[in-house]
Order: sequence, then structure tokens, then C-alpha cells
Amino acid sequence: MARKKKEPELNKKKVDTSGVIGLVGSTTEQAISETLEINYMPYAMSVIVSRAIPEIDGFKPSHRKLLYTMYKMGLLNGGKVKSANIVGQTMRLNPHGDAAIYETMVRLAKGNETLLHPFVDSKGNFGKVYSRDMAYAAARYTEAKLDSFSAELFRDIDSDTVDMVDNYDATMKEPALLPTTFPNVLVNANQGIAVGMASNICSFNLAEICETTIALMNNPDHDILETLQGPDFSTGAELLFDEAATREIYSTGRGSFKLRAKWRYEKKDNVIEIYEIPYSTTGEAIMDKVSELMKAGKIKEINDMRDETDLGGLKLTIDLKRGVEPEKLMQKLFRLTPLQDSFACNFNILIAGMPRVMGVGEILEEWTAWRTECVKRRLYYQIQKKEDRLHLLKGLERILLDIDKAIAIIRETELESEVVPNLMIGFGIDEIQANYVAEIKLRNINKEYILKQTRAIDDLEKEIADLRDILSSGRRLKNVIIGELKDVAKKYGQPRKTEIIYQTAAMEEEDEEEDIPDYPVTVFVSKEGYLKKITPQSLRMSGEQKFKEGDSLAFSRETSNKAEILVLTDQAQCYKSRLNDFEDGKASLLGDYLPAKLGMEPGENVLQVILPGDYKGFMLFFFENGKAAKVPLSAYETKTNRRRLTGAFSDKSPLKTAMAFDTDCQVAVYTTDGRAAIFSTALMQPKTTRNTIGVNVISLKKKATVSHAVTLETSGITNPSRYRCRNLPTAGALVKEEDAAEKQISFDV
Repeated sequence: MARKKKEPELNKKKVDTSGVIGLVGSTTEQAISETLEINYMPYAMSVIVSRAIPEIDGFKPSHRKLLYTMYKMGLLNGGKVKSANIVGQTMRLNPHGDAAIYETMVRLAKGNETLLHPFVDSKGNFGKVYSRDMAYAAARYTEAKLDSFSAELFRDIDSDTVDMVDNYDATMKEPALLPTTFPNVLVNANQGIAVGMASNICSFNLAEICETTIALMNNPDHDILETLQGPDFSTGAELLFDEAATREIYSTGRGSFKLRAKWRYEKKDNVIEIYEIPYSTTGEAIMDKVSELMKAGKIKEINDMRDETDLGGLKLTIDLKRGVEPEKLMQKLFRLTPLQDSFACNFNILIAGMPRVMGVGEILEEWTAWRTECVKRRLYYQIQKKEDRLHLLKGLERILLDIDKAIAIIRETELESEVVPNLMIGFGIDEIQANYVAEIKLRNINKEYILKQTRAIDDLEKEIADLRDILSSGRRLKNVIIGELKDVAKKYGQPRKTEIIYQTAAMEEEDEEEDIPDYPVTVFVSKEGYLKKITPQSLRMSGEQKFKEGDSLAFSRETSNKAEILVLTDQAQCYKSRLNDFEDGKASLLGDYLPAKLGMEPGENVLQVILPGDYKGFMLFFFENGKAAKVPLSAYETKTNRRRLTGAFSDKSPLKTAMAFDTDCQVAVYTTDGRAAIFSTALMQPKTTRNTIGVNVISLKKKATVSHAVTLETSGITNPSRYRCRNLPTAGALVKEEDAAEKQISFDV
């Protein structure tokens, strides 16, 4: 019998495969945690540190590489060159491709209007930040140079103020940071999405930021809100000021504020012109939303809306119907469209390579410390240069004692290589000084020239002493930075573009309420979930209510058009809506199907419809397992326009009945085995959470469940004392024939 061929030992080792990645045909096995640590974490940190999060100078690496390349190209003082040339040169520092580099330039350009203080002076079509569809021209068509404002980025860069590091292939050096003379990190907006974190920094007015920085340097307890009114954006618009929210952003670096478009009404043409919009949206997004609302019938006051943006700037024009009040329409548009939008702040900045979320005060403190270090490095550099010059001049001063001797030494020295050593011996100077003397031109070996040079020795010594004094004096060092901040604010400061509006939330809520027409209506809800809203006039003229075959009336109620309704479903969700959202109907129509109207999930069904009124009472939920829950109606009141509340009630047992009450009353609970119990709702304590499982109110026999619950007045029970209880839970009593008249089970309100 032939011997069986021995199989290779590949992958024969038995290992615990839980949490292990095994590659077919490979003996390498690695735990998932190890894979994440070795493979994923370096990628994540690279994105955070080297790509997406700005540093204390206010720039991401892509911004810094582009601006430094333009600086080295001489574009700070020279003329404009083709953008394609700049992009190509930048690829020596940034290997991510020409498209990414050009997009970075577009954002920094004056023509795009993204920044309050653009760094790139552009010529040609660079698109607009407020337009989604207005594309920028290709790099071969546009031209650019550095704006004069960029001088504040590079003023000290050649004075060893920042570290210079190798580029990606170690063929040239680039700055690790740019020595900005002002807190650029808060002056120009910046945003980035990294791995597991993001950054979104709004822009502030340059003059206000400089003033605030100076105030904090003089007094660390300075109230920032006194000098920094609020964010300021290149697109202008209006800032709805909220002091509490602003202080939260200033202290924590997180929060949001609202921006609103600026508009004017042209009475002659009966049009509204919108000329400034929030920084966080675009003209196309606003147009799309208004068009959607017009098609849905939610905005009926507009004939047409068009984009009339031209070289003069943004302009969205709205044609109004006759008799429309512009102010009320704009308040409605602010609520329903991005004409009023929120800007979410997340001041996440890299400090010494580590991401940190900081408030405005902490950011300015970090910037001041970093800028102080830059100024110190500049002073050290200046001192070194002056000391080197002083050292040479002192050697020259020695020559002054005997010029003829120096000439004689040089003439009598046979070998050129011995000139410097002989001068060193003859005058007692070092090699550096001797080289300097030896290189002096023959025409300059005269007493006048040498006296003129050596006369600067006293001035240099005084300057060096002064620079050393600044280094050793914290007060003088601080004054240097303050002086630079004042110069920047004076030279480049400009008035605010974003106007601050002091409007309270209560005023906004009042405007919203006034805009909804209020009139009496009667609501009809069927058992299958159809809703009809009928005015009194239409109701008087109508006949019998029409329902779908097999469907019937669940309840009807007189209320107002501004009333809210709560729709509870079999998936423990609550849908909120206003009756104003439903069209006025007629008795001959089926009405609106609630699952479709409210956008319910497939298979989700209506269980109960509640009219909560002013949300002052409480809700009572009865579950199949004999438990009941008492929840304040205020738990369902929301300040925002949320249409769906998840976890509206407990889903541990099927809901049988839900009722809303203003005050405590008597209710009757029925079970499937023919029992009933009556008790006061005052016996139940209200719960703070909506999805509470409740408490036992009735003890159930084997296989029995709760069938329904009604108020005592609608129960038809003639002898309530037989079923009434004083303590919960109760066993109830068998329902007598005279109390068991057939009752209609319907939606309760």
C-alpha cells in the first residue's frame, strides 16, 4: 500500500480564533486590537496631526506649504503669476496633487470671499463661498500673488523664529509654523474633519481680537465679551446674539449661534431682495428649500424666486403676491429655510502636536505664550548677529592702532596661507577677525574708513544691551507683542461685516405663533387613522361623515387650528404635529391618512390620538400586563420643531389605552376575564421619564389581560361602589349584567 503523501504543515497550528484575523495560506495571525494599534492608529494620528486640524498659527499644513512656496517665489512684493505655476512649485512641499493644492489656494483667495482677511490676491474667477454651483476657473486661467496682509505671516520668518523641518523627500526645508504677528487662528474661519474628531472655528473681527488679546495680557481676568462682541464673517449677515450661548463658546470652545440673512423690501416692484446670507449656507440651498416649500403648499405668499447674483455681489429676489406683508413672510422663511442657520463651534486646535478643544481665552493664552517664544527667538537671533558684527569691528579697531604695521605684515608674508596667522600674531586677534581684516579692499585701508566703521561699536554695544534687557524683562517683552498687535489692528483692521441683533428667544417664539392663523375647527379621527379637520361653516353645510369601508369614527373634538396633536403608535413612538399642517376638509372626504402624512415607518400603526392642549395635565397609559403609568404632559412638550419622539411610552407590554387629563379623576379598567376596577388617578404618582414601565393597578388572574380603560363617566357603570378601590393594585370585581352594557372602545382624549 502506497504511503500517503505528507501534507504541508501550513496553517495546521490550532489557535483560538476569537478576535483573530487569519490569512489563507499564511501563518501570520494578529489580534484585532493589535491590528488597530499597528495599522489604523498611525493613519488616524497622521490625519489628525498632519492634515485636518489647524495649529496655533491658524493654518493646516496644506495652507502653510502653499503660502510659504509663494513667499519663496517672491510673490509678496512681485507681480501676479499663473496659478498653475504656483501649484506646480507647491508640489515640492505638498505631494497630494495639483487639484487639492489649487482648491486650497481658492479658499485663501480674495476672489472666493471665504476669509475675512484673504492671504492671496487673486485675478480671475475663483468662485464664491456663498454659491454651490459657481465653479472656479482652472489654474491655467487664473493669476495670483500674496496679499500685502500676508507680510504679517512672514515678517520674522528669516530670524529663526520658528523651526524649519525637512519636506517629504528631505530635499528642502519648510517652516513647522508661520510666525503670525496676530492670533490668526481666530481671525479667519477654519474647519476640518479628521478621524474620530473634527474642528470648526468661526472667524472674529481682527481689530476686536487684537484688542481682546491686549486686554487679556494686561489683565487675565478681563471679561472677553466686553471687547469681543461676537463672530464676524466674510459673508456678513446678522448674528442673533445670545449672551449665555456666546459665553459658553468663549469659555468651552463648543456651542452654536444663529446667523440670519440681510434683506430689503423694494416697494416699487413689490419684491424682497436678499443680499447677505449666513456663512454656513449657499444661495442654491436657499432657492431649493423655498421651491420645495412652494410645491408643498406651505408658502403661498410668493409668486417667484430667482437668483440675480452678478459682479456686484449676491442678490436673491422674491416676487411677492399682492397684499403680502414682507416682515411676516421673512419671519416665516427664517424658520423654514436656511435663510436663518446655525453655526456649530468646535475650537479643536493642535497644541504641541496634541488636539485640544479650548475656549477663546485659553486659545489667546496659548497664542500669547507661543508668540512670546517667537519674539524671544528673534531677539536671540538679532543679538547673535549684532555680537558677530561687534566682534569684527573690535578686530578692525585693533588695526586702527597701526595701519602701517598691518600693511607691512601682509607685504612681508611670502605665502598667502600665512597672511591670516601672521595678522593674528601681530595684533592679538582671532581667525575670524583676521580674515575680515585681510579681505578689506586696498582703497579702504585709510584712517577715515576705519574710524567710520569702529564708531559703530558704541551703538552696537548699546543695542545689544537693550535687546538683552528686553529678553530679561517680562514687561518689556509683553510690550513688544502689544505694540505689534496695535500696529496690525491699525493697519489692517476693518469694520464688522456681520451685524449683531439683540433678539430674545421669546420674541422669536411670539413671531412664530402670530404667523399661524387661528380659527375654530372640529377634528374627526377614524379607527384606522384617518384625520379630518373641518371648519364650523363647512360642518353646518355637510351631511353624514364619510369613512373607508370597514372603518368608523373613533372620536371627534372641537378645538382650534393652532392646536397640537400627539399620535401614539404601536412602536412606542409619538408623532407631533399642528392641525395647521392639515388642509381644511369636508365630511364627504376620507381625510389625511396619519401614517402617510406624518411619515411613519413601514408597518407602523396608529394606536391613539391625543390633543394635549397647553401640556398642563398628565397622560395615563394602561398596558396589557395590568400596569399603568402616569406621565406629565410636559414631558411631550418640545421647544424645537421635532416631529417624532422615540421612547414615547414603555414597550415592555402592549399599550391598550392612553388618556390625557387636566386634573385627577376616576377611571375604570376592564380585564379579559370579565372583571373591572375603578380608582382615582390621584393614587398614582407621576413618573419623570416617558418610557416608565408604570405600577401594577390591577391583579390579573391566569391568562387574563387588561382589555381597555375608560373614564367613569363614559363607562356606563350604575353601581360604581362595587368596583371602587382605595389601594393599588386591586383584584377588581366581576362585572354585573347591568354594568356590562356594550361600550364603544375608541381613541380617548
